[in-house]
Amino acid sequence: MKISPETVLKAYLDIETSFNGRITVVGMYRPDCDIKQLVFPDITRKAILDFLDGTKVIVTYNGNRFDLPFIHKQLELNLIEIFDSWDLMYECWKHNLYGGLKVVENKLGIERELSGLTGYDAVKLWARYESYRDEDALKTLLHYNKEDILNLLCCRRVLKEALLLDGNLIFPV
Repeated sequence: MKISPETVLKAYLDIETSFNGRITVVGMYRPDCDIKQLVFPDITRKAILDFLDGTKVIVTYNGNRFDLPFIHKQLELNLIEIFDSWDLMYECWKHNLYGGLKVVENKLGIERELSGLTGYDAVKLWARYESYRDEDALKTLLHYNKEDILNLLCCRRVLKEALLLDGNLIFPV
């Protein structure tokens, strides 16, 4: 029996970092067990691997160049050796969708509650939390990360639906 790509268990992953390059949040989503967000200092190899147990594919945006190498360097955990990696950025590039995740989301019509925040804002939110124990800053950072993770799923779905229509994207680029 051939397994459909849609039945392969995927995990959507995104990290946030600090000004000094430390991983501050690892956000992961699996449709079968919801969202897990690890916050420094609770980011460990074991916690990541426990959540990803049973996963076949990790889906990211620019993860092959950013998220996964950061995890490998800081935790000595090479997720690309353990799982298949699907970096949506390269799929977007194939269809002339360039830019960071937020730019691509905008082009695809995917909305965010925190529409004005950027990766730089995420770093500043962590700095506020770390320096002043500003719980609102951490809450906003986690919300931002959650939107990144869930919008990876939305982006994949929009691309898949658009490509199934006629092999070409049907929205303006």
